[in-house]
Amino acid sequence: MLLSDVSIRRPVFATMMTMSFVVFGLVSYYRLGIDLFPKVDFPIVTITTRLEGADPETVETTLSDPIEEAVNTISGIKSLRSTSTEGISQVIVEFELEEDLDVKAQEVRDKVAAARGDLPPEIDPPIIEKLDLDAAPIITVVLSGKGYPIRQLTHYADKTIKERLQGIPGVGAIKLLGGRDRRSASGSIPPAWRLAS
Repeated sequence: MLLSDVSIRRPVFATMMTMSFVVFGLVSYYRLGIDLFPKVDFPIVTITTRLEGADPETVETTLSDPIEEAVNTISGIKSLRSTSTEGISQVIVEFELEEDLDVKAQEVRDKVAAARGDLPPEIDPPIIEKLDLDAAPIITVVLSGKGYPIRQLTHYADKTIKERLQGIPGVGAIKLLGGRDRRSASGSIPPAWRLAS
């Protein structure tokens, strides 16, 4: 009742108060920051391990299972899953949102380092990464050429196209996938790139 009484007795004061709210609202609206891609840190850590020439069953029993057993003892895990393909094991550890991702990533590194004795000695060093959406590829380019051998396309992609794409402003990294190396007789997939900005 007090607000209505003041508004009736002092209409100029009520009008000025209303106008001040409108002005502050307009100023705040135009100064409000808008981000189409907000910075969000998902509490996910991936462990990628390579064992050349191993079939998926061997990868699962010799890489994925020991790594899962070692990492499973860390507190705050929301989910733990793995993918075993030919020669590659990828273990994905998702933590609760309130967990500090930097601390948990270091714990994962420590557990994987301690479990290295249970893994085959011929593996490449496990790659442990935090999920970073900003580093995800934004475009994939595929190169093909009718009548050209895969080795020639791979050489052209690596020495010519890749160097030109690296010179474009805003390109963070280019990764050449597939193709056939001149030194290797295996691999017959046409080369492709993943670009990150």
